Amino acid sequence: MTGSIRVLVEQLPHGLGLPLPAYATALAAGADLLAAVPEDAPIDLAPGRWALVPTGLVVALPPGFEAQIRPRSGLALSHGITVLNAPGTIDADYRGEVGVVLHNAGASLFSVIRGARIAQLVVAPVVQLAWQPGEVAVMSSGRGAGGFGSTGVAAGPTEVGPDGMSPAERGSRKG
Repeated sequence: MTGSIRVLVEQLPHGLGLPLPAYATALAAGADLLAAVPEDAPIDLAPGRWALVPTGLVVALPPGFEAQIRPRSGLALSHGITVLNAPGTIDADYRGEVGVVLHNAGASLFSVIRGARIAQLVVAPVVQLAWQPGEVAVMSSGRGAGGFGSTGVAAGPTEVGPDGMSPAERGSRKG
């Protein structure tokens, strides 16, 4: 690691006793966020349902940074649990409790218990743009207006015609 940035973090009363967010390994990008639910009142997520899970944390990110709340891959693979608005964004000027909108996309009831690792928090620099009105078409990109799926599914570069399909896709639709 090349360095770290100190971030002020406050534990709310219902978060006291839980560890602060921590990186599981030396090169991890995300710090684990824990559920600050009461010991005797887990949040039960039925299949297809979602809930705002408290972390018991308030953070003061420095200007020029944001935090993203991302799903944990193990929860997604093993239980179908994800972050509904992934990635959730925490702006540098937000001073409320960090919450995680967990969604159960799985087939079974999932109980969120106190101290469970529910998401990852990734902090990243932010650039704010100075918007300039103008005609975008004069800034040719080679891709043009090709949108969803226009670059195909095969690995490597592919040519996309005016119809938005690669030669392979056009060939597969003949006959």
